[in-house]
Amino acid sequence: MNEIFTYLLEIPVGSDEVVLRDVLFFLTILFISFIIGTLLSKKIRKEINDKMPVNDRELIVKIIYFVIVVSGFLIALPYLNLDLSGLLVAGGIIGIVLGLAGQTVISNFFSGIIIFIEQPIKIGDNIGIGDILGTVQDIRILSTIIKTYDGIYTRVPNQTLFTSNITNFVAHIARRFEYIVGIRYQDDAEKAISVIKEMIYSHPFALKSPEPSVFVDDLGENGVNISVRIWAPSSVWWDVRTEMLWKIKVALEENGIEIPFPQRTVWFPEEKDKIQIKNTD
Repeated sequence: MNEIFTYLLEIPVGSDEVVLRDVLFFLTILFISFIIGTLLSKKIRKEINDKMPVNDRELIVKIIYFVIVVSGFLIALPYLNLDLSGLLVAGGIIGIVLGLAGQTVISNFFSGIIIFIEQPIKIGDNIGIGDILGTVQDIRILSTIIKTYDGIYTRVPNQTLFTSNITNFVAHIARRFEYIVGIRYQDDAEKAISVIKEMIYSHPFALKSPEPSVFVDDLGENGVNISVRIWAPSSVWWDVRTEMLWKIKVALEENGIEIPFPQRTVWFPEEKDKIQIKNTD
């Protein structure tokens, strides 16, 4: 029995220099490094849970995890009888991983390391990647977890994240949003602008600096269009945006200024008298 087991372990794998025993040692060391990294990162996360911000805590935990996994990989690599320096020059590392785990896995792994170093996003940030919009829940070794605004769990491979255009909606402390508010032609546009500005300045989260911008933007088919641009803290901009529009509408109506309805005037030239028909949708 021992002779059979020894014979199996000495079966060449790929070349005469690497046998099945070497591959098993390589995979075992990798597996142990993943287990140690996972257990140690959980232990550290638990120990420092309430002692630092979540982003810093997760950064430290992930770095420790990456170091352990990469160290395990480097320790296991000699069992394949490969020269690491030669591999680095020739790009052989990618070739090894292609044979063991696939190109996509190692690409996601190194993309994750670069994301941790560059930090274009953090846990809790509201971001957009392609058609995915949501909040970053976790940045893992191979993928990033995003919870969309309608509550859907979305896993984005780190390679996709690294090669895509990332929109971070909270990277800057303030964010601007805009309304187009229409008023009737017979209303006083200057008075409307004054009412809107007064409403903006009365809101506790509508920023005074950068200053809001309110101006007549367009003479539309049904009324005068006023552009309203407001800055708010990125953390509460959506709440301010959803709240202010209705308040502006109510304030305008309280001052005798109304939102115009779509209107059409039809003339019948064959008739002696001009007939005006107004259709209100």
